[in-house]
Amino acid sequence: MRTPHIQTHHPAQSDGPFTERVPPRRNPYDELASLADHPLDGFLTEDSTPAPRDDDAEEPWTPPNHRRGSRRRNRATGLPTVARVLAWVLTLACLVTLADRWALLYAEHKASERLKDELHLAAAPEVRIGGFPFLTQLAARRLDSVHVTVPDIPAHRVTLTQVTATANGIRIDGDGPTTVRGALVRQVHGRVLLSFADMNRELGASQVAFTAQGPGRVRARGALHIAGHDLRVRADVRIRLDGERGIATAVDGMRVDIGDLATYRPGTGPAEGLHLTGASARRLTRQAEKVKAMLAVPQIVHRLGVPDSVVRAALHDEDRLHQLTGAPRFLHDLTRVNLVDAALAHPRLFERLGLDLSLLTALTKLTRPQIADRFSFAFQLPKPPAGSLHLEGVTVDKDGIRADVSGTGLLLGR
Repeated sequence: MRTPHIQTHHPAQSDGPFTERVPPRRNPYDELASLADHPLDGFLTEDSTPAPRDDDAEEPWTPPNHRRGSRRRNRATGLPTVARVLAWVLTLACLVTLADRWALLYAEHKASERLKDELHLAAAPEVRIGGFPFLTQLAARRLDSVHVTVPDIPAHRVTLTQVTATANGIRIDGDGPTTVRGALVRQVHGRVLLSFADMNRELGASQVAFTAQGPGRVRARGALHIAGHDLRVRADVRIRLDGERGIATAVDGMRVDIGDLATYRPGTGPAEGLHLTGASARRLTRQAEKVKAMLAVPQIVHRLGVPDSVVRAALHDEDRLHQLTGAPRFLHDLTRVNLVDAALAHPRLFERLGLDLSLLTALTKLTRPQIADRFSFAFQLPKPPAGSLHLEGVTVDKDGIRADVSGTGLLLGR
């Protein structure tokens, strides 16, 4: 329905020629009437986006740049390939290393068993093959170096000896670690050690101890239980080579200490027999009755070398006695007198001195070889099936007895 047009009259409007024309005012009802001719449906379907301004005008079309995008994609797709290659390389390297170490361990085990059988050892030696990689050495049939440690080689009364050696220039006979038939060792150098700590621990049941006394000498200490008495035993042990492959001992200076009263040295020489110690001799010279009892024994007076007239005067005059026994020469000579024969002839006298006659009788039956056997030990290197192996340069230090080992042309296996 159309709205009727309503026309209004403005009184200020004039039709005269000089009258200013005033534009009529718009009627809001006219605008509502115009909306009736244009329904809202069309307005709703029209694009509500405002028209672009001149400064927002669309840029002209240009073709896309595919080259830049392809470079980015190539970098992105190339990284996983490099990572895969590196992973394969690392995996292969690990496998090769594991195979090399496995072959090395197998070869060391077989070499240890071969050395134990051919050298007749009590325990399998420890074998360490040097150089890396091992498989390339095996392919060349030549090893750079082999270090061998042989424990528990039997020595007389000592079984804790250790031998360490390093072999160089080794030619092997075989095509692989499982087919090695033998080896030729051109040179080997090593060292033998008889440790004092091991020797003392092993010989502890017999209460024997060894310590260094000099470049080639060992001081030995032990204990003996004789006639109900615990006595100290001492000896000097000299170390010497026994042939090309052995070490032997020579025991001398043996003595058995009866407390601080006397010392017994087995044998028949001037220094052997039963002798008073310096401390007991000084105590004896301060006891007049005991000194007179000793001077009453002709065997003792004869060994002292004192004239009979001097002895008779000392027995009857205290001043002459003190003059005789107080001389330094008398004290020295008294400690050098062998009391064995006098003790057996005058047992009561030695009981007064504090000596047990049964103990003295047992000591006289103790021979030098019996004492020396307590401190003797020996060592022999195993004889190789071929080639030369010998000891040289025996020395003694605070840790034990050492000797250098040298060998050439050792042939192991076939």
